[in-house]
Amino acid sequence: MSREIIHTDQAPAAIGPYSQAVRVGDTVYLSGQIPLDPASGLVIEGDIEAQAHRAFQNLKAVCEAAGGSLAEVVRLGLYLTDLGAFGKVNSVMGEYFNPPYPARSTVEVSALPRGVAFEVDAILVLR
Repeated sequence: MSREIIHTDQAPAAIGPYSQAVRVGDTVYLSGQIPLDPASGLVIEGDIEAQAHRAFQNLKAVCEAAGGSLAEVVRLGLYLTDLGAFGKVNSVMGEYFNPPYPARSTVEVSALPRGVAFEVDAILVLR
């Protein structure tokens, strides 16, 4: 089965040797999105909610570039540098996803790229 590389200028360019997403068949594997402004490539300013909003907006842009939407995400991985922000990130996530929600894991990590507090990755299955 061949793989298709997904790229959009509506999400930040990769900051390392990886693709924004890779499609194999009807499944799209989305790389982690952090709160970078797609135009400047810089970390946005603001609290954890602002960072989560930007990261989910970036994820949405990559989903759309793959021909899908957040409604087709089947799994999310959330990474926080402070699990104490779990409730705030849950609240933001609720603005982007509706039931039935995707499967999800949430992990506290010691650090994330560019010193951000939040990152999200996903798996999307196209209908």
